Amino acid sequence: MPNRILYSKYEKKIFSPENAAKLIKNNSVVGVSGFTKAGDSKSVLPSFAERAETENLKITLLSGASLGYDTDGKLAKSNALSKRMPFQVDSALRNSINNGKVLFIDQHLSETAEMLSNQHLPKVDLAIIEATYIDENGNIIPTTSVGNSASFVEQADHVIIEINKSIPLSFKGIHDIHMHKSYPKRGIIPITEPDTRIGEQFIKVDPDKVIAVVFTNQPDSPARISPPDDHTKAIAKHLLGFFENEVKEGRLTNSLLPLQAGIGKIANAVLSGFIESPFEDLTMYSEVLQDSTFELFDAGKLKFASASSITVSEECRKHFLENFEKYKDKIVLRPQNISNAAEVIRRLGIIAINTAIEFDIYGNVNSTHITGTKMMNGIGGSGDFARNAYLSVFVCPSTSKNNSISHVVPMVSHTDHTEHDVDILVTEQGLADLRGLAPVERAIQVIENCVHPEYQEQMRQYYGEALTQGGHTPHILEKTFNWHLNFKKYGTMKIGKPEFA
Repeated sequence: MPNRILYSKYEKKIFSPENAAKLIKNNSVVGVSGFTKAGDSKSVLPSFAERAETENLKITLLSGASLGYDTDGKLAKSNALSKRMPFQVDSALRNSINNGKVLFIDQHLSETAEMLSNQHLPKVDLAIIEATYIDENGNIIPTTSVGNSASFVEQADHVIIEINKSIPLSFKGIHDIHMHKSYPKRGIIPITEPDTRIGEQFIKVDPDKVIAVVFTNQPDSPARISPPDDHTKAIAKHLLGFFENEVKEGRLTNSLLPLQAGIGKIANAVLSGFIESPFEDLTMYSEVLQDSTFELFDAGKLKFASASSITVSEECRKHFLENFEKYKDKIVLRPQNISNAAEVIRRLGIIAINTAIEFDIYGNVNSTHITGTKMMNGIGGSGDFARNAYLSVFVCPSTSKNNSISHVVPMVSHTDHTEHDVDILVTEQGLADLRGLAPVERAIQVIENCVHPEYQEQMRQYYGEALTQGGHTPHILEKTFNWHLNFKKYGTMKIGKPEFA
């Protein structure tokens, strides 16, 4: 493949995936490209999973975010992982984490590269990085994500490059690779607009580190996009109405400020809602470009988007690649410690829209744990943006499972984002604007605007009793988790049994 390897010394290092997988040593720390299923290892790690089944091998695996549907799952099922960080979405791996078979470190996505650089984590032994091609100096032109790839390559003793032939050679030009200087001489990150470019179009590699080059021809695992339903449409309507009022009050313009949105059904639906809105000339400074990003481009609503990966459905991927030249000058992919940098988020005034598992009457948000103990996916980048955003918005449905679960509770069972970092809460029932409110004022906004009608009176009763006990943030400690306990015992959060009255 002469057009994929322009550095002749690598031609003697071409391996099969199976032979490359044999270069992974037991108990090693492996850093792999990949961010929300985009740009991950599609051959070497799956081959290692097969090897681990018979050889009893384990690794510590670091990535940008989640890997493809097969990769994390195969590694978990073959017991090939001792430790995993900083994010995942695979059900098999999730079960292994919650069963204690895999140790999981849930991190803000901006932190992994920083902790490696500061030697707060064990050194990376091997980096496995997906590439579009290798340039004439041996450097990597990335594919659909950047994530932590550049940091892994810089840190690792050895590097394996997976060249993915399904990615067009024209991909060079959409990446902006900037590496921080080490402390104490770290300078500013000079990004002043979402389209500011400050780095190189490639990941620099020491050719002596490269021990294998592998060819693949497999696209990223497609995102599973559900069409907007009545709940997500209602959430989008409430939020867009809020933004329209902010413009009316003179706090925002019709172009708003750069948008960030988490991954998933609700976030994608909320962004899609901007298509029929009065807003225009929008920009994004986010982590992931989803189907809605390209819908907004096509509708003429969005003019530029910065992120760390492109994670789209199969249909959107086909459309994107067939019309790549149309989008090429409108997008940029950065390392995630740049896309999620607090400094840049503050400077640009990001409007952050993220999804909650549950939130409570005072504005604390749980993004990661079911009933406080079982890991779902991880905090991802929501904390990076929530704490530093111009506006920090969290969205979720008010109920699920035929209304047996309320996602608005007296006290969250696990706290990822405190009330100090949350401005706006939205369910399909309505929107609570918490800015400038004391805890007792917040509670009223949340109860009256966000709680499902089937739980509203139950929540009013809890809050009314809590008020009689006094305090700055009134709670009844004996009853704060009764809703969760009731669900665990009876399958519903609706209080009806004597011991939970």
